[in-house]
Amino acid sequence: MKLQLKFEYIAFLILGILAFARTEYSWWWFAALFLAPDISMLGYTLNNKVGAFCYNLFHHFGVAVVVYLAGIILSLPYLQMIGAILFSHSAFDRILGYGLKYPDSFQNTHLGKIGKKRD
Repeated sequence: MKLQLKFEYIAFLILGILAFARTEYSWWWFAALFLAPDISMLGYTLNNKVGAFCYNLFHHFGVAVVVYLAGIILSLPYLQMIGAILFSHSAFDRILGYGLKYPDSFQNTHLGKIGKKRD
């Protein structure tokens, strides 16, 4: 099942790249901002609950799709770009095994435990 999920997330990454290609922005924007959603991990400096909320907000496929579609509906290309990058980044994280976080610990994700302490 894990292999099947990886293939699905690879397809999502390709979809996100294709969505970005439909924007008017240069590819250097994609490269420069690809890791920007990880800034949301700063929420963990407050506590696990806030950290999980912030992380999940910026790594949720639904949020990325809504932002992208808002960019199309409102004719705001920068929202399309942001949505495509959020979607692509989230798919890439899932390929690496980083899922949405539970509020008890950064290592506890919807895809299983991550990190050195994943007993």
